[in-house]
Amino acid sequence: MMRFGLFGTGHWAAETHGAALDAHPRADLVGVWGRNRDRAAALATRYGVPAFDDVDALIEACDAVAVALPPDVQADIAVRAATAGRHLLLDKPLALSIADADRVVEAATRSGVASVVFFTGRYQPEVAGFVAAAAAAGGWHTANVVRFASAFQPGSPYAQSPWRRGHGALWDIGPHALAILLPVLGRVTRVVAVDGPGGLVHLLLTHDGGVVSTVSLTLDAPPTAVAGEFVLYGENGVESIPVPEASPATAFGMAIDQLLAEIDAGTRDHRCDVRFGREVVAVLAAAEAARTQGTPVDLPS
Repeated sequence: MMRFGLFGTGHWAAETHGAALDAHPRADLVGVWGRNRDRAAALATRYGVPAFDDVDALIEACDAVAVALPPDVQADIAVRAATAGRHLLLDKPLALSIADADRVVEAATRSGVASVVFFTGRYQPEVAGFVAAAAAAGGWHTANVVRFASAFQPGSPYAQSPWRRGHGALWDIGPHALAILLPVLGRVTRVVAVDGPGGLVHLLLTHDGGVVSTVSLTLDAPPTAVAGEFVLYGENGVESIPVPEASPATAFGMAIDQLLAEIDAGTRDHRCDVRFGREVVAVLAAAEAARTQGTPVDLPS
C-alpha cells in the first residue's frame, strides 16, 4: 500500500482526489490538510482519517502527496514534499509562474521522486486513446479547440474560487487544451493572444514544423453557450475528440495507477510528469505576456 496525504478541501479535493484515493486498492489515505481547519476536519471525518494542522507533519506521515489546491500553493507544497522524498500526484496547472514550475521540477529531479500531473482527459480512456492515435498518425495541418464553461453561476462548486476568478480560463481550462495539443502537434514556439467579451481569450499557437492551432476559452459563458470541441484537420481528414465516459474520479484512479507503476518500475519518464507540467506553464505564461503586450511572444527553443 502507498500512503497518500491529501492537501486541499474544496470540491475537487473531496469529490475527485479524495474519492479516488479512498476507493483505490493500493492507496492508503492517511490524512488531510487544508487552509481551512474546519473544512479539513470535515473532509477527514468523511474519509475516516486524521486532519493535520501542519503541512510538514502530513508530508512526514505519507509516501506520496495528492494536491488539490490553487497552483501557487501547490507549487510550494510540491517542493517541500519532493525535497522530503515524497512522490507527487499534482493537479493542473503545475504553478502560476515558470519560476515556481522550475522549482518543482528541480526538487523532483534532485530527489528522484516519481511525478504525475492530473490533466483529466489524459487519464480518460477515450481521450487518451484519441491522443495516442492522433499523435501516431501525424500529418495534421491545424486544430481548433473551444472550451466554454460557465463556472461562476450560482450553484457551481467553483463559483467562489478566487484563483479562478483572478486568472481566468487561460490558466484553469487552458491546461486541458494544451495537454492534448502538445503531444499531437508538438512543442509551441510562438503564441498570439487576444481577449474577447465575457472573459474570452483566443490563442493562436504555432507549433514545431509550422502547424498552427487555435484555442478559444472562457469560464464566463452564458449557460446556454457552454461548449467543448477539439477538432483536428489534416491529411487523414477531420477527427474530433470523443466524449469521455469516465468520471473525473475514475480518471484520477487511473492517474494513481500510473504513478504507482512509475514507482514500481523505478522509471521517471511519465508523459505527464512535472516536466510536461512545466512545458504547459511556459505556454500559459507566454500567452499571458502576449495578452499584456499585445504582440506575439516566442518561446525559447
